[in-house]
Amino acid sequence: MAVDYREEPCRSALNRVSGMMFGWSLNPYMGCAHRCTFCYVRAFERRADRPSDDRYGRSIRVKVNVVEVLRRELARPRWKHELVAIGAATDPYQPAEGKYRLTRGLIEALAEARNPLSIITRGPMVIRDVDVLVEAARRARTSVTFSVPTLDHEIWRTTEPGTAPPRQRLRALSRLVEAGIDACVGMAPILPGLSDRPELLADVVKAARDAGATSIWTNVLYLRPGTREHFLENLARDWPELVPRYERQYAGRAYLPKRQIEPVRREVADLKDRFGIADRRDVRLMPLPAPEPDLQLELALEPDVAKPAKRDEPWASRVA
Repeated sequence: MAVDYREEPCRSALNRVSGMMFGWSLNPYMGCAHRCTFCYVRAFERRADRPSDDRYGRSIRVKVNVVEVLRRELARPRWKHELVAIGAATDPYQPAEGKYRLTRGLIEALAEARNPLSIITRGPMVIRDVDVLVEAARRARTSVTFSVPTLDHEIWRTTEPGTAPPRQRLRALSRLVEAGIDACVGMAPILPGLSDRPELLADVVKAARDAGATSIWTNVLYLRPGTREHFLENLARDWPELVPRYERQYAGRAYLPKRQIEPVRREVADLKDRFGIADRRDVRLMPLPAPEPDLQLELALEPDVAKPAKRDEPWASRVA
């Protein structure tokens, strides 16, 4: 599929979000070439009156100045150094990143500001940036989540057509963990009647454990307008026998009721205990204390030091 990349400047970098595990998001690109059939961003596109069907992902906006804009925003006195999530509405390691290197620049800017950051991705390209992630983890809380909802080849290839194979993502996770970076697995979204089978859930959790994932979490598919139409259209093509079930389960709502979600979460929690998912890093990178202000710089800025020193003052020769 041919993708059109539009190089456009942005006026702001950080986006305030609500209802998520983080308060701010940061997206170097608008649109995603991965073209996952279940992508929740399609709902945002529909609300913005942009294509949410098969055209989504064919045109990617590249925010060419996003790193410079972020640095200005991080330098504002009112900025409180809250957690920033890179990739909430795009994949920061989709193919375009290989050329533009914007995600790498964002990590560097956040590290320089000692600002906590998290990344969510399906892109193994993240291992290119191990060096800057290590530096970021030494300065502020840093984590990477790899989205791996299933290892089943048919389900993956059909629902995530533009992504790297799941096991390739897990190999990338292992590289990050070996470097001391907190890297976990997000099993999302789980697709009812497809990837929710117990043996498929177990395959992911066991593989995550073998890769060294520090933790694991899961969530079930939700279908807002924009995502719903596209997903059901693809479901009718690929698994038509499941369409009546989805139309019944998601009738008049985007989210499944708790009674239908909890069994999946309990199953994954039990598997997590069974396979021993835990932070087993040999090296755990932790933020170092901020360096003390340089004494010589303080002296240079002290008003009295600017006065000519008297020769009988004991420190005169040291300052001269």
